[in-house]
Amino acid sequence: MRNLLLAASMLAAAQTTGGHLTFEAPAAWHSRPAASSMRVAEFVIPRTAGDPEDAELVVYYFGAQGGGGPQANIDRWIGQMQRADGGPAKDSARTGSRTINGLTVSSVDVSGTYVAEVRPGATEHFNKPDFRLMAAVVETPRGPYYVKLTGPARTVAAATAAYEAFLGSLRFQG
Repeated sequence: MRNLLLAASMLAAAQTTGGHLTFEAPAAWHSRPAASSMRVAEFVIPRTAGDPEDAELVVYYFGAQGGGGPQANIDRWIGQMQRADGGPAKDSARTGSRTINGLTVSSVDVSGTYVAEVRPGATEHFNKPDFRLMAAVVETPRGPYYVKLTGPARTVAAATAAYEAFLGSLRFQG
C-alpha cells in the first residue's frame, strides 16, 4: 500500500488534463525518486541471491505524441539486447499484445546481454551478460506510457509474477 500511495503522489505531479495511468506496485519493490520528468515512477527490485545487482522497473511518459508507437519501441528494446554469441536477440524475443482493464498493452520479453546506451544519445553502452528485459507499451486516451523492467535474468525471472500483477493493476483514470 505504501508504494501505491507513493506512486499515486508521483503520478499526481505528472498529471495534466485528460487523466493518468495508475498502478499498484508490489510491496517487495522499493520506490525511488524519478531521475527525470519523463519518468513517472521508478522501482528497485531486490536481487536474487547470487545476482550481481538489483533489477529496476521504470514507467515513462513522454506526452501524448512522444515516444513512438508500440512496434518501434519493441524493436528498439529488442535491439538493446544481444545473444550470448553477440548476434541479434530478435529471434529469441517473445512479443505479444493484450487488453488489460480496457487498455491495449504490447509487450516484449527478451534475454541476453544488455547493450543499451548508458544514457540516451551516449556512445557508451552497457555490457551486462545474462540479463533480461521485459517491457510494455500501454496505450491510453492520454497517449502511450512505457514500462521497462531490466536486470539480471534470475532476478527478473523471480519477479515475473509480480511484474504481471503490476501490469494487471494498470488502469486509466480519466
